[in-house]
Amino acid sequence: MPKPSPTRYRTTNWSDYNAALRQRGSLSVWFDPDMVWYAGKTGKRGRPETFSDAAVQVCLTLKVLFGLPLRQTVGLVESLIRMAGLDWQVPDYSTLCRRQARIGVQIPYRRTGRLLISTQN
Repeated sequence: MPKPSPTRYRTTNWSDYNAALRQRGSLSVWFDPDMVWYAGKTGKRGRPETFSDAAVQVCLTLKVLFGLPLRQTVGLVESLIRMAGLDWQVPDYSTLCRRQARIGVQIPYRRTGRLLISTQN
């Protein structure tokens, strides 16, 4: 039995097609200026944490999303915050490494040939 030939589509409006392809690569990241980026006082003994759990989770989410090592994640977050016009500091990679053990970042992602799976990193 012969294999069916693949369906061929004819593009007639190339400007819309090119615009749609460019839009697929568009990336928008918003930082809410009212977000609690720095940690509040806990009343516990020892040195207080500088960054909130939300700030660390943002960094770790971007790390998992783009598959970056921690140092590159710090650079990505720094550039995004700078582009957003915010004057926030970014947690360094050692802070992210220590805090990722306590914060469960759950991002659903699709592996090749598998169903939707969530991970913690």
